[in-house]
Amino acid sequence: MTTPLGRKIARLISLNGPIDVAEYFSICLADPDHGYYRVREPFGADGDFITAPEISQLFGEMIGVFLVNTWKAHGAPSPVRFVELGPGRGVLMVDVLRVIRKLAPGLAATATVELVETSERLRKIQSDALSATAMPVRWHDDIDTVEPGFTLLVANEFFDALPIRQFIFTETGFRERVIVLDANEELAFSVGSASLDDGLLPARAAVGPGTVFEISPARNAVAAKIAERIERNRGVGLIIDYGHVRSGFGDTLQAVRGHEYVSVLGAPGDVDLTSHVDFEMLARAMRGVHVKPVMTQGDFLLALGLLERAGRLGAGKDKGAQEQITAAVQRLAGDGGHDMGKLFKVMCVAGDKLELAPFFADN
Repeated sequence: MTTPLGRKIARLISLNGPIDVAEYFSICLADPDHGYYRVREPFGADGDFITAPEISQLFGEMIGVFLVNTWKAHGAPSPVRFVELGPGRGVLMVDVLRVIRKLAPGLAATATVELVETSERLRKIQSDALSATAMPVRWHDDIDTVEPGFTLLVANEFFDALPIRQFIFTETGFRERVIVLDANEELAFSVGSASLDDGLLPARAAVGPGTVFEISPARNAVAAKIAERIERNRGVGLIIDYGHVRSGFGDTLQAVRGHEYVSVLGAPGDVDLTSHVDFEMLARAMRGVHVKPVMTQGDFLLALGLLERAGRLGAGKDKGAQEQITAAVQRLAGDGGHDMGKLFKVMCVAGDKLELAPFFADN
């Protein structure tokens, strides 16, 4: 094994036998000594990947516009809890709060910021980023400890980092994918004995040997908690991530390092692990709330005024700055190979049955 965490996982398998993908996923990201989010700086151009808030302030500003409009649509309730799951370096919340202070000072005066973050290292970075805000900022290990109150929740690129289980179609049906040690004592994928309830599968399609189906009990559990909180406290949850609108088959587990895709098993702890979010499965876990039809990120941002805001932001700036803004808009809302506009989806869940532009109907 080439990494300390890889050697630790190999010892675990040697002592206890194969581990499933979900356990491997969890260890790689959250091991207290060597886990990816514990020891590496993943975000930004110098990290392993770049998120939408890091691309441009425009992303957070559009989220801020949506949250202000949502608050007004609910009758300007108080108190308000701004909840963010997985706040990264705090960039998104900084941009959101700047818009809120400008457009809705009454909201800013009565709101608190509640950040769900388990990494002490990232909490310090978030604290520094939010040091200038006048709103109370509190950190939580879990959404359960956020105090009651009207909730405006955002989870941007959070669900993709929660563990998944994978099942592979074999001659005896779907069996769970596991990780073992091969003849060279290296990590390798294999097939275990655990089977899959056929009731979890999407409408039966032609599947052949090696077809992969993914589920995520961890994602469903968090989604259920979000729904429970919003149902109890009123409010809205906004979930933004890359993934698919309908459940289907396919292996979406991936590892990224230095903005490039790398081997999932090659360097545990030194690479980011993610997978595509199944929004249909997520919606099924959101009981007791109104789920709006999922939009693409591009449609969502454009409907909120991304182009108009980009024009104002670029007014009076030099050509280089304007070109940077144009490139950011393309990356956030475009449909090219490296753009986020179509790959990323936006789900809105609400406690009240209201029209919340740009979402209008409920599923």
